[in-house]
Amino acid sequence: MPTSSHFSTLKLPNNIDDVQHPMKHFITITLARADQGARIAVIAGAALMILIVSVQVVMRYVFNESLDWADEVSRLAFVTTIFLAIPLGIPDGTHVGIEMLVSRFPERIQAFTLRIMSLLAAGMMMVVCYTSIVVASVTWSERLGSLDLTSSVFFLPVAIGAAHSALHLLKMSIWAPEPAK
Repeated sequence: MPTSSHFSTLKLPNNIDDVQHPMKHFITITLARADQGARIAVIAGAALMILIVSVQVVMRYVFNESLDWADEVSRLAFVTTIFLAIPLGIPDGTHVGIEMLVSRFPERIQAFTLRIMSLLAAGMMMVVCYTSIVVASVTWSERLGSLDLTSSVFFLPVAIGAAHSALHLLKMSIWAPEPAK
């Protein structure tokens, strides 16, 4: 049976960040894989967009012809690139933020503010995800002009990017990173 002196030597963590929580580990690994997939999709989308626009320019100005589908496919590649790239900047804090007031707070208040704002932003991203799914389902029967494809395909990267962003923000609201010094 442990003595009272044994308990005095135990060091209990001050917060959950000091413990490698199994759920935190699972979420971190899952988000790292989602980030890697998003990076590949962003690179592919940007490359596709550059390729299609370049071919379209050559077709128009050299051959005096045009690819009917080029505008819609390059626009879809653009939307995909942008919305799948958004969550990649969240963990690093690379998105624009105004910190004039918050940076003057004590560290504990900064961490609390980060958690609350992350939670609110996650809620907003969930609304964006849900709304994009609703709009996609309502517009499913509409077709693109030059392709036999539903126009709802434009809402898919919005929903995926918003859900991915919400997961990053929820993680930050639970396990906030240390404030920048």
